[in-house]
Amino acid sequence: MGSPVLIRTMSVIFAGVLVAAGCQTTDPYTGEQKTSNTAKGAGIGAAVGAVVGFFSGDDSDERRKRALIGAGVGALAGGAVGAYMDKQEAELRQQLQGTGVSVTRNGNDIILNMPSNVTFASGSSDLNARFFKVLDSVSLVLNKYEKTLVDVAGHTDSVGGAEMNQALSERRANTVSQYLTGKGVIEQRLLVVGFGETQPVASNDTGEGRAMNRRVEIKLVPLTSS
Repeated sequence: MGSPVLIRTMSVIFAGVLVAAGCQTTDPYTGEQKTSNTAKGAGIGAAVGAVVGFFSGDDSDERRKRALIGAGVGALAGGAVGAYMDKQEAELRQQLQGTGVSVTRNGNDIILNMPSNVTFASGSSDLNARFFKVLDSVSLVLNKYEKTLVDVAGHTDSVGGAEMNQALSERRANTVSQYLTGKGVIEQRLLVVGFGETQPVASNDTGEGRAMNRRVEIKLVPLTSS
């Protein structure tokens, strides 16, 4: 059986075919309802392009890129990349000011670090109510700047077993991913991963350090053809 992420991605692709099939016109001579050829061509063409792109890449990142480009989301090139990410970064900083979420620029990548005090209670993968507004703001910007890939990574502290923490980090990342797609972010853009306790950013010997390690990170990477 395929992975949940793959299954959800393919569901989105084929949903496009069904939507296109639902675009009907009335024959002026017979009164018969039939699917518009334009809708068929546009919808099925985009869906097939996405399917071909998804399976033709060398790795998950490359497959995502090709799927999106195949579905008609244009890639960035040359000097347009930096300017595009500059604008997106500025809007994210404006939207997230005062929320406790840090915005970091690394080359052309943008990293949003969402600590535990605004995301999840200890040991839980249920979103804190105060996190809804944060993710609403992130979704707003992501939907405006669709030419970016979105990596959602869950992290935990070292309390508890490694296996338990790995599963918890995956559930947290999936919860954030599902919220974003519920707000209209294209699922094909998303890569969801859990790192458990393996990538701490602070010492797990203190409560403050453990709180910093319990986090979700969203990395935005420009969609380019290369």
